Order: sequence, then structure tokens, then C-alpha cells
Amino acid sequence: MEQKKEAFGRLLKIMDELREQCPWDKKQTMDSLRYLTIEEMYELSDALIEKDLPNIKKELGDILLHIVFYARIASETKAFDIADVINSLCDKMIERHPHIYGDVVVENEDDVKRNWEQIKLKTGNKSVLEGVPKGLPALVKSMRIQEKARGVGFDWEHKEQVWEKVTEEMAEFKHEVETNPENKDKLEDEFGDVMFSLINYARFHKINPEDALERTNKKFIKRFQYMETKITEQGKALSDCKLEEMDKYWNEAKKL
Repeated sequence: MEQKKEAFGRLLKIMDELREQCPWDKKQTMDSLRYLTIEEMYELSDALIEKDLPNIKKELGDILLHIVFYARIASETKAFDIADVINSLCDKMIERHPHIYGDVVVENEDDVKRNWEQIKLKTGNKSVLEGVPKGLPALVKSMRIQEKARGVGFDWEHKEQVWEKVTEEMAEFKHEVETNPENKDKLEDEFGDVMFSLINYARFHKINPEDALERTNKKFIKRFQYMETKITEQGKALSDCKLEEMDKYWNEAKKL
């Protein structure tokens, strides 16, 4: 524990020195840091997907730096400091885990999530969905909406029911494509319903759809770049090739 305290104290000391002495650090505001923080979060996400432990450690450090940076900036106007941030977090964790720090009994993870959402409603939230950030990417937002609804018992009982909903939404989308292809608003609406129901089905199989789609993205990139390399080795450009030739190398990449 002492070693951890010493390391954290060292970080805070460095942050103070940078803020007071470095021209770049002295200029930063919460607004100027915001987009950099978002970038760091995506870099951490990439490292997590790749299961790259050295990079995960590095990216966690970058995010921790941003946390203490925001707190340092806030301390300059006496709004709050890093101790306030940590103590507020600790208080929240204790309050929302009454099965650890109180006399509430839970049987499983679902009970924990249900208690969590009920406590949030009692402490100021007007809606269970209020805690879902508006700026989240739509795919992640859809996951969080569904998880929060499940936390208060609003969910399908069986995954078979969810699959029936998927096929129903796909049929409705197909119908619009075939009968009203010029109505882009309606097509977008129905396609959104298909995606929402598929995300719901993935959740029932404990599949993270964001991770699944990113794996497919990476797989496509690898195969496409293999195809590019093979065609370039022949002194050609992709634009010079017919689809049949591209397919040949694509299928090679799939085997690899």
C-alpha cells in the first residue's frame, strides 16, 4: 500500500510541476483537454481489444494523467481537487454496494445491477436512462440503454423471443426496401430497429457487439491489405483488377 501511495504522490507532484512550469501544460483548459481524453480512451480500447497488456498499462497511465490534470485545473478555482474526486467516488461505491457495506442480501449479478439503478433513482436521477451519455457512439449507447432497462426488470424472458423480434424487424426492413426504396427516412428507421434488436440478441449470448464489430473490422482490414500487397507485387493497382482477381486473393487471405 505504501508503494502505491508513494507512486500516486509522485504523479501529483509531477502534475503540479508541469502545470506551473511547462508552457504547454500551463495553457491547457478542461475544454482543450476534452478531445485528447476521448482519443486516449479510444487508444485504451484498442489495447484492450488486442489484449496488449504493456499497452494497456501505458494507456491507463495516460488516462490517469488526464484525471489528475482536470482535478488540478479545478483546484485552481477551488471548485474541487483530486482528494474530492476520490472521496466522492469512494462514497458512491459504498452507497451503491449495500450488499458489501450494509445489510442488503443479493443472490446474483442481476440483483446487484437492479439495486444500483434503484439507488441512483433515489439519489436524484429522474430516469433509469438518464445516466446514458448523449455523446456515446450509437452502438455503445444502444448496449447501455438495454443494460439499464434490464437492471430494473424490463427485458425479454428468453433469447428465443429476441430472435423472433430480430426476424420480425428484418422482414419489416426488407418490405420497405422492396416496396418503398426511395423513402430514406423510413429505411433508416427500420434498419435502426434491426440493429437494435440484433444488439439485444447479442446481449443474451453475452456478446459485446462493439467488440464483435471491431474484430470484423480488423479482419476485413487484414484481408484487404493482403489483397493489396499481392496485387502490388504484380505491378498493378487495385483499379486495374477485375473483381474476380480481387476475389482470388481475398479467398487466399481468408484461408490464412
